[in-house]
Amino acid sequence: MICVLMGVSGAGKTTLGVLLARKIGARFADADDYHPAANKQKMAAGQPLSDADRQPWLETLNGVLKNWFAEGYSGVMACSALKQGYRTTLAAGMPEGAVIFCMVEVPESVLQQRLAERRHEFMNPALLKSQLATLEVPEGQLTVRNEAPPEAVVEEILRRVSDKERIAGRSSEEASAPLREG
Repeated sequence: MICVLMGVSGAGKTTLGVLLARKIGARFADADDYHPAANKQKMAAGQPLSDADRQPWLETLNGVLKNWFAEGYSGVMACSALKQGYRTTLAAGMPEGAVIFCMVEVPESVLQQRLAERRHEFMNPALLKSQLATLEVPEGQLTVRNEAPPEAVVEEILRRVSDKERIAGRSSEEASAPLREG
């Protein structure tokens, strides 16, 4: 399984992603770690990234996902993936359905509180409004609310992925078991 936990900053993608990867014995990557210095500086200054700023970053992330797929590894990536075009780039070059996108939703008031309380290397809390405005809610993808303890949300993700895979014709063992431990 290759799963991209997507959503705006403060949704809990990294926390959930680390737990999910551990639970299924998968590799984990935080997309923020792959931003070039220029993107980080721009965001730290409170300036939203343009599509042109994001494109090389998305292509790099696509390479990570394609490597996991080609090598037979399960993987979980925490990535904003705010627009459908970004998600298309992330999954490019892999069979349809090879990458499962799961949107992590949190009420805006909770997002604001989380961002006010945390310190992030470059994600300026002022960017939340632009992220919410940019977000294209994915159609036909998994969506989970992140309002319960992280372990419970991860269990919900696994249940929903298993249900989705079963509908698509894969067994629950194939859906939840790692291909190769990361």
